[in-house]
Amino acid sequence: MSQPPAPRPSRRTALAALAALSAGGAAALAGCSTDGTPTGEQQPTTTSAAGAPSGSAATSTAAASSAAASSSSSSSATGGVPTGADITAGPATSTGVALTFHGAGDPKITQDVVRELASAGALITVMAIGTWLAEDPQMAKLLLDHGHELGNHTWSHRDMPSLSAADTTAEVQRAAAELKALTGSPGRWFRPSATSASTPQIRAAATAAGYGACLMYDVDPMDNRDPGSAAITSRLLGAVRPGSIVSLHLGHAGTRDALPAVLDGLRQKGLQAVTASQLLGVR
Repeated sequence: MSQPPAPRPSRRTALAALAALSAGGAAALAGCSTDGTPTGEQQPTTTSAAGAPSGSAATSTAAASSAAASSSSSSSATGGVPTGADITAGPATSTGVALTFHGAGDPKITQDVVRELASAGALITVMAIGTWLAEDPQMAKLLLDHGHELGNHTWSHRDMPSLSAADTTAEVQRAAAELKALTGSPGRWFRPSATSASTPQIRAAATAAGYGACLMYDVDPMDNRDPGSAAITSRLLGAVRPGSIVSLHLGHAGTRDALPAVLDGLRQKGLQAVTASQLLGVR
């Protein structure tokens, strides 16, 4: 870093902000499990079954209401998470941003990331690969002990859209079983691997395993290609907006090195890194 980071809020201040965000997010997502869209409430951004954006700034309220209505019958079975269309962002009125990390790679980098997040009072969601957890089960405890959230990013990170139905189901369920064995829960969120949008077959497998809509993203700085910390920071902060869900990757040194500047940049924008559940108001 060429300049010292901006002053960071105290942990007490950060936790108070997170609590407020969680309460606000719950109200914002309430319309996702009821018929229709209440006036004045923002819906999370979703994509249609065909993968076309249906919750961006250009999306009609009618399309969002249709997705909410279609998910209302099964949301109670998935912990309040709507089924159907992918979730790609949270409410645009939020001051939260969900930094979601692909969980794999060198445990030392994950430990460094956790320390940086703790010093900043920031929280993340890690979409863990089952084989990573099986090889380094202490990673689950480390993340949960620091208040972060774990989700399912398949068992072995295969090309999900190209798999058979049986293999798709196995990738989802085997990772869910690993999460449950380590933590007592399969996690609230599922994200398919090797794709930026789900397919009907993927959604069916996720629903059968107890998950709701697939948790995708609207910001991707392509950090997995290792462009360097400066490029990651610039790309992320240039694209992020209130309510964004960001795709990042553990196990990459450039991502770890970018994190202080990313968190400082979010604060300068009046934004706070929160878990996906806090952003979307799901408890």
